[in-house]
Amino acid sequence: MTPIRSTLACNLDTNLLSACLPLFEAGSVQAIEWSFDTLYQHRQSPDWFTELLTTFSDAGCLIGHGVFFSLFRGQWTPDQQAWLDQLKDLASTYQFNHITEHFGFMTGADFHKGAPLSIPLNASTLAIGQDRLRRIQDACGCPVGLENLAFAYSVDEVKRQSDFLNRLLEPINGFLILDLHNLYCQSQNFGMSGADLLDLYPLDRVREIHISGGSWSTSTIEPERIIRRDTHDDSVPAEVFAWLEQAINRCPNLRYVVLEQLGPALATEQERHFFQDDFRRMDQLVQAANQTLSVRETNTFLPANSSANPSVPVEDTFLFAQQRTLATILETAIDTRQAQTLLATSSLANSDWAIEQWEPAMLETALAIAQKWRNGFN
Repeated sequence: MTPIRSTLACNLDTNLLSACLPLFEAGSVQAIEWSFDTLYQHRQSPDWFTELLTTFSDAGCLIGHGVFFSLFRGQWTPDQQAWLDQLKDLASTYQFNHITEHFGFMTGADFHKGAPLSIPLNASTLAIGQDRLRRIQDACGCPVGLENLAFAYSVDEVKRQSDFLNRLLEPINGFLILDLHNLYCQSQNFGMSGADLLDLYPLDRVREIHISGGSWSTSTIEPERIIRRDTHDDSVPAEVFAWLEQAINRCPNLRYVVLEQLGPALATEQERHFFQDDFRRMDQLVQAANQTLSVRETNTFLPANSSANPSVPVEDTFLFAQQRTLATILETAIDTRQAQTLLATSSLANSDWAIEQWEPAMLETALAIAQKWRNGFN
């Protein structure tokens, strides 16, 4: 039986590494998840960080998490090819147990500027997503997975995302990162129970679970409403821990449970202690599950058949034009009402984007996300 591993999302950030250090020293961290494509922020990794990655790599306990690939971008870009080339090079240096990316497309025109937001769930985006996943799998040569998205414009979108993810992953026998805080955001924002949300997902495809914290924002266009945001800047809510305890028992192929938090939210000793307490609480649930669950890893999440990728990536120029229009509106609109007016007279009107069903408070949230990150993740 392969045990579930208590895992830290561990990147080259001083605050985060300071918070993680006591957990490493105690021998509690059984795997690390590394956002490998954030290397662009550093010309060269220090030797001690390379040694940390190598130690977990040699033990078969290093997993890679991508941030910037923009899986559903309608136009193939040199940056995406460079991302794949970097991944292939890293996969020859480190032994990744698996590689994952985010569901969605990045709003920013610059490769490292923007935020992942949702897409129309149609045949075109399905073909693009499946093409990109094959290319990622070809580059890394190990299991590949996708993380469910926290953000949605409508409850209908929430209900459809899980089936779409399953269809995306089928051709490469890919797996799902079930981010429980992302589900918590959807639960709070659309009035759905955690149990109902879990029931939507193909839990036999879950190889990794994420937990994290977030924040609340107020809506000016719907003053009676507050929106839960997946900002990774606070402790894990009690409800998320309760969902973790339920989900562990329902995911027969689960291998990793990962705690995430951003370094800027770990600047004080108190914040670091809260982070360490969250890890220990997560680890208790993981080790309890390891004591009681006897069957693990019935699916290797490797493709049944290997075939060469088409030389020309799948593209949709009209989709890309719509994405650029949407990104421009989200990044420049003065307020939600102006964004609604601009969308209603754009190519997104009366299309598979279903902008007519977007909830005003969620469009307002999309504006805030896009305008926060348009200058990059710094």
